[in-house]
Amino acid sequence: MLLLVKAIRRFSVRTVLPARIEGLGELASNLRWSWHPPTRDLFESIDPAKWASANEDPVKLLSRLSADQLATLAADDDFVARVEAAHDDLRHYLTDERWYQTWSREQQDGGHAAPAAIAYFSPEFGITAVLPQYSGGLGILAGDHLKSASDLGVPIVGVGLFYKTGYFKQALSRDGWQVESYPVLDPDGLPLSLLREADGTPAVISVTLPAGRLLKAHVWRAQVGRVPLLLLDSDVADNDEPTRRVTETLYGGGGDTRLEQELLLGVGGVRALRLWSRLSGAPTPEVYHTNEGHAGFLGVERITELVRDHGLTFDEALEAVRAATVFTTHTPVPAGIDRFSAEKINLYFGGANSVPGVPVDRLLALGAEDYEGGQPGIFNMAVMGLRLAQRANGVSQLHGVVSREMFDGLWPGFDDVEVPITSITNGVHAPTWVDRSVYDVARRHLGTADIAGADAWDRIDEVPADAVWSTKREMRGKLVAEARRRVRASWQKRGASDAELGWINDVLDPDVLTIGFARRVPTYKRLTLMLSDKERLRSLLLHPERPIQLVIAGKSHPADETGKRLIQEMVQFADEADVRHRIVFLPNYDIAMAQSLYPGCDVWLNNPLRPFEACGTSGMKAALNGGLNLSILDGWWDEWFDGRNGWAIPTADGVEDPDRRDDIEATALYDLIENSVAASFYDRDADGLPQGWISMMTHTLKTLGPKVLASRMVQDYTQQLYSPAAAAGRSVGENEFGGARSLAAYKARVRSAWSRVKVEHVEPSGVSDSPQIGDTLQLRAFVDLGGLTPEDVEVQLVHGHVNESDQLRDVEIAPLEVTENYEGGRYQFAGTQPLRRTGSFGYNVRIVPRNASLAGAAELGLARNA
Repeated sequence: MLLLVKAIRRFSVRTVLPARIEGLGELASNLRWSWHPPTRDLFESIDPAKWASANEDPVKLLSRLSADQLATLAADDDFVARVEAAHDDLRHYLTDERWYQTWSREQQDGGHAAPAAIAYFSPEFGITAVLPQYSGGLGILAGDHLKSASDLGVPIVGVGLFYKTGYFKQALSRDGWQVESYPVLDPDGLPLSLLREADGTPAVISVTLPAGRLLKAHVWRAQVGRVPLLLLDSDVADNDEPTRRVTETLYGGGGDTRLEQELLLGVGGVRALRLWSRLSGAPTPEVYHTNEGHAGFLGVERITELVRDHGLTFDEALEAVRAATVFTTHTPVPAGIDRFSAEKINLYFGGANSVPGVPVDRLLALGAEDYEGGQPGIFNMAVMGLRLAQRANGVSQLHGVVSREMFDGLWPGFDDVEVPITSITNGVHAPTWVDRSVYDVARRHLGTADIAGADAWDRIDEVPADAVWSTKREMRGKLVAEARRRVRASWQKRGASDAELGWINDVLDPDVLTIGFARRVPTYKRLTLMLSDKERLRSLLLHPERPIQLVIAGKSHPADETGKRLIQEMVQFADEADVRHRIVFLPNYDIAMAQSLYPGCDVWLNNPLRPFEACGTSGMKAALNGGLNLSILDGWWDEWFDGRNGWAIPTADGVEDPDRRDDIEATALYDLIENSVAASFYDRDADGLPQGWISMMTHTLKTLGPKVLASRMVQDYTQQLYSPAAAAGRSVGENEFGGARSLAAYKARVRSAWSRVKVEHVEPSGVSDSPQIGDTLQLRAFVDLGGLTPEDVEVQLVHGHVNESDQLRDVEIAPLEVTENYEGGRYQFAGTQPLRRTGSFGYNVRIVPRNASLAGAAELGLARNA
């Protein structure tokens, strides 16, 4: 009988654990279990079948145990001892000194205080498949950032949103079309705890919306090792129905939902931090890290706080906020940035919704595309993020170059190389992504499973070749088994009967060269490039001596019809009877799938349109599992490919016809696979070992291993961005924000005078008509500072090679010193420059602002050239 009565409310009843095993509760609620195998083993030992049916979720597992089962466990002295040991291990992990504490002490000894706390804002976090609050690389990167910060002891607190249905679950129709579903998540049944006031009532933060509406949100805390992650949830009974749905779906909803999500994340996120500090006693963050532009409104809320609580003007508060803010851009394409109409921003931040201390015209100016190539009337979230942050970075060296070009309009007086966007290349959290088999072989042959901690990268050659190869085959075999399970489940959902699916028992082969490709499916990632010549691909899959097999996965955004068509094209090819045992598309790509996919692949394929891959970390995860990369020189691969750790797919840069470019690069891909990749994989010695291939595997681990770790990434952020931002924030905050007031006044004075600043005349000497190495250029520059003083500016000699258009390249900068003071604010500056480089040489004289509180000369985007 079909029941039509629906529950008007749903909730989960939490398990009450016997006292002797109550430590299981903390072990289950701290997400360290997701990357700590001994804790996972403890939970699995309780009931392996229930552990599997609970999708390896400790909270769900405990909820499925009866009171009698719990009592039996509590009476088992051996099990109780294991729980106590695991709980003690967690306590030491949470309290022992780690890298950050040692580094902080060193900083303190040098007279520099490390940040007491750092807030990390992101619209998505990929911690574990149990908590599906991510769509792709941005969220996985954010999750790895938090986990590595925990391992290092860095005092980060994460801020995000709790999405009631997550992103979406992906299935396939019979004809291969992506089908989305949105199962509702019950936060009470997840490893989350609700922030509550002292009287036990749920704590609430609120944000005002147009038309007198109020968006209220609860705050859930996920404990990621040592790092608290605060997730704001709009599903609050006091909200009206549209407002309750604001956090229903990640990157979903229509109309104003995206703006309201970003308003809640930024403004509400700061309020959640204040709530967390009040309830827990946690220190107020000294640094605010905006992971992509979605959380940019956090700066607006912090300006409001400073105006309200400290009596600062907007400009003074802006300087205080900028000093302590870090902005990371992840997109290499303007289309990937959230943009809203000025009218929409006026609706949410003007009139009756005006934000105290933040006039709407000043807010609009922060996000305005008021530069060459920009669109009037548009509010750009990434532009606002950059203007609200004194320090910014891209996520690979190449992406830093692309970002400087993309946003150079914000700094019109400077060449792209001088645009103040640096780069910190992403990394991945090895304990999450490296298969246990890798740790086991390291433990047997190197004496440690902690290769990074023991700095044992150079010892990887000590692992015997046969052990390397047998371990890889073992991981490949596990992938084959998992792929068959997933293919069967997918076909059953597509309507196939068991009688039609006997062929799945022969899908994939643990001894065949296995190439993986899994990622989101926007057009630029070119999922179907490998299908450019289907017959050529078919011949590679079915080669009689050197076959390959492909394991493919990926989701397309529900509104991206083009991406869905690409998936359908791939699925329909993979369905063809003659190749379906050699190529599979696995639906619902997520963390759980990835953890078997990366280890089982021999080669990780990445073929985006260069340079549209900001970083791309999936190939890093494959590399840590002994996989070799086959990739376009884009993202991280552009800087770390060395000729022995994989293969670089040649690119047809400059070919304007996209179809022709795809054909050229696809042909190059086929040739590489056939003549280099497969040839090397199947080149075996007398013992059946591909010695050349194994040599590439060990070389990859030795050379890429230390580089691709998220621990390296988080240390880079801490030392290069967080620590300077904290110091700058303290500096402008001293003496009741005297530094911020002074810096705002300085900037106002410089901007007011800048139209009158000019280089009037330059007099060179000391160099003949035929200069040579060793000669010295002597220079005098006569400048009018328009009422500014020599202390307000730096007059620079900018010199370097010159191209045919007289443009300087490979520039160097040398400051000139003031030598004479004339009437009317005019000065003479002078200096010398030895000629050290042969070839064409050119120079110019430039005036730029100078102040100890500026992060660099380009910060104001003001420069005056001769």
